[in-house]
Amino acid sequence: MVTERHQIDGERISVLGIPVSNVNMDRAVDLIDQLVQSGDSHIVTTADSSGIVIAKSDPELTTIYKEASLVTPDSYGVVWGLKKAGIRADRVTGVDLVDRLFKLSAEKGYRVFLLGAEPGIADAAAERIRLLHPGINIVGTHHGYFPATDDEFVAQEVAPHKPDILIVAMGIPRQEKFITHTMPIIKAKVGIGVGGTLDVYSGRAKRAPKLIQKMRMEWLWRVILNPKKLTKTMMLPRFAWMLLTEKKK
Repeated sequence: MVTERHQIDGERISVLGIPVSNVNMDRAVDLIDQLVQSGDSHIVTTADSSGIVIAKSDPELTTIYKEASLVTPDSYGVVWGLKKAGIRADRVTGVDLVDRLFKLSAEKGYRVFLLGAEPGIADAAAERIRLLHPGINIVGTHHGYFPATDDEFVAQEVAPHKPDILIVAMGIPRQEKFITHTMPIIKAKVGIGVGGTLDVYSGRAKRAPKLIQKMRMEWLWRVILNPKKLTKTMMLPRFAWMLLTEKKK
């Protein structure tokens, strides 16, 4: 069950019916800092093109997006959707956003828990993150290879660590639903889904070179390195078609 949460960010722009926050990276980090300090529990989602396509046939995911405290534009497709609505937006990716949150933890002592990816990946990621951000307060890790029927059991394991920021890397929509369903148990101040970010930090996966990112071809880089991502990539032309044929109300 999804419960209503305070939306702190203000302006949101509809992209195919999903309200996306009009924020850049600095603003997103500042808002998440405010969410942590609020004392309540909040969900932050990183909306990419595939997530919005999935949401069109997944009412629960749609509701999560609509009730999240912050929805960042996590792909060039979503940035394009905002541009069509007359908004010049920056891409706020999950991997870049959590890097800033790790820095925030090192500065302010926020308690961070890493959950997701295959067994061992979160531990390896934690080691590298500690080297990159000396002083970061990582209070625990857990792999993401468990069925949804075990969500409550895993949440009971995470809860005693009392995370301020819960990083969940399980893919869309699994990660968003896990955060939503277990928030009453874990009671993290902020829960954020970040896809393959822990694979990147562990060294198992590599981000595209800056030039490829600037060319907006990062999706092709991911497919070349991991053909399993082809299914997700095939949602991109579907997203583009939906956006081009969307009827304005």
